[in-house]
Amino acid sequence: MRTLPPNTFPRWKNALVVVVILLAALYALPNLYGEDPAIQVSYKENVTEAVRKTDDDAILALLKSNDMPYKAIEASQNERLIRLENGAHQLAARDAIKSKLGDDATVALNLAPATPAWLSVIGANPIKLGLDLRGGVHFLIDVDVDSALARRQDGLMQDLKTTLRDEKLRYKPAAAADPKAQALLFENAEDLTAAAKLIAQRVPELSAQTSLANGEFRITLSMPANVLTDVENETVEQTISTLRNRVNELGVAEAVVQRQGRHRVVVELPGVQDTARAKDILGKTATLSFHMADDEHTVDSTTTHAPAGDILIKDKNGRPVLLKKRVILTGDAIVGATTGFDNNGRPSVNIRLGGASTNIFKKTTRDNVGKSMGVLYIETESTPEKQPDGSYKQNIKTKQDLISLATIMSPLGNSFQITGLTMNEAQNLALMLRAGALPANIAIVEERTIGPSLGAENIRRGVMSMAVGTGLVVLFMLVYYSVFGLFATGALIVNVLLLLSLLSFIGATLTLPGMAGIVLTVGMAVDANVLIFERIREEMRLGATSQAAIYRGFERAFTTILDSNVTTLIVGVILFGIGSGPIRGFAITLCIGLLTSMFTAITVTRAFVNWGYGKKGTKHLGIGI
Repeated sequence: MRTLPPNTFPRWKNALVVVVILLAALYALPNLYGEDPAIQVSYKENVTEAVRKTDDDAILALLKSNDMPYKAIEASQNERLIRLENGAHQLAARDAIKSKLGDDATVALNLAPATPAWLSVIGANPIKLGLDLRGGVHFLIDVDVDSALARRQDGLMQDLKTTLRDEKLRYKPAAAADPKAQALLFENAEDLTAAAKLIAQRVPELSAQTSLANGEFRITLSMPANVLTDVENETVEQTISTLRNRVNELGVAEAVVQRQGRHRVVVELPGVQDTARAKDILGKTATLSFHMADDEHTVDSTTTHAPAGDILIKDKNGRPVLLKKRVILTGDAIVGATTGFDNNGRPSVNIRLGGASTNIFKKTTRDNVGKSMGVLYIETESTPEKQPDGSYKQNIKTKQDLISLATIMSPLGNSFQITGLTMNEAQNLALMLRAGALPANIAIVEERTIGPSLGAENIRRGVMSMAVGTGLVVLFMLVYYSVFGLFATGALIVNVLLLLSLLSFIGATLTLPGMAGIVLTVGMAVDANVLIFERIREEMRLGATSQAAIYRGFERAFTTILDSNVTTLIVGVILFGIGSGPIRGFAITLCIGLLTSMFTAITVTRAFVNWGYGKKGTKHLGIGI
């Protein structure tokens, strides 16, 4: 095997450096193309493809007739994206399209990346911009999980008490030492033992502690820690689903609804400036109700009024349906809803109930096997209206949607299935049942509004600070380290390309603190080069040859570079773990930047130095001495 000179990489390593540089440039390239002002149209699922294509022609004709130049219209299964030539007509185009399509679709403003298709195919997309760079509204919402836990425990206790009565086990309520627990007293030890066994079998979500003291046969019931954690997580996730559904009503493209901490949710609405409207939508109340279908009367498309005691409503296909006004069950009794399959392999929604009202539901379904039952999604909106005397009157607006109409195949208990749906419909129905109503009270604890002009100004100032900072660093390196400063500048450019490409590839959102992290990364990347170059200078002062000085400089500076970067990386990981949104944005940029700066300082800079001074005959180094 041929022995390579100490400052020469093998061919595979040189090839690897070149490939990394080319890939970094390729995946950072989409950020140069910018974004097109666009209109995003999201259709409801009951709208057919034929209707969507007809709407496409109508939209294009509408834009042409109103002199609103457009680039293209991109179609997907349930969405259309209309790219406009400029942003001057964006608002007018949105309003015109919304008026044309009516309630069949949600029409939203958007900024669509102008990335060429060949880059998108390989997953090269531009970095997403955060709220502080695009403008919009930020809410931090606190979820009252304690109220949800209390309702869950009350529902379980009601089921347990019904079960105990059915089993002829007599009891009476008693005060418990723990305010979060409940106690029951029994007449004798036999009933106490039987009740404890029954609780373990029928209500495993409750932990039962038996005690025999002062002649009392007592069972103390509480929810164990693992169940409390599960209910807390389920409550927050259901709240997120509900809020996400409500955000869709605002017509906001690329909205962010995500969990932060144990019981808080972050909602970010890019482009929204009307905080009052946003808060109103997020705070609306919604619920579900189950009704028997009226099979005695017939209706058709000409029917305008329902018979006495009935509700006239249209199903998802627009057909009129009669439901009885009497409510069998409300959504408050639903404690779980998941998708699955029935015995025949058909998609289904598995419902789990809890609470006293389930007894009426069981009896009704037992008496109406073979008949149809409907599920209504009911949403109530309250808007204040100022009166002439200065007072405010609440206008109540109620919206009802029939989300399911199914035949009762057998008497239903605490758990039952809804079938006759496609898998997509079953998933949507399960989501609606879980998230139709907020499972707990919410409170907006933080609110921020960022204007679009401020976002654009943030971008301008951020780019300017990066350019000025990078320019000064490059000027210093070129003056102080001569040719080696040129190598460091090349490595610095590669480092920025790597950082931008990785942020684009993983889909990270760039915020103003994230831009600060990039600027900090530039300085730290140069810091590693300074350590290496100063070590090379020191070795040359000690009489080492040029080749030996280069080799020892890189080898002996490695430990110092590793130590300094690892300690900073630990701090970045901690910031990411415990910080909020802006801090996490800074932390993730810093951590990725540390990794890329280590790679470029140790590998890329050395490759450049090897290519320039890797020959044995080199005697003088252009390192500013």
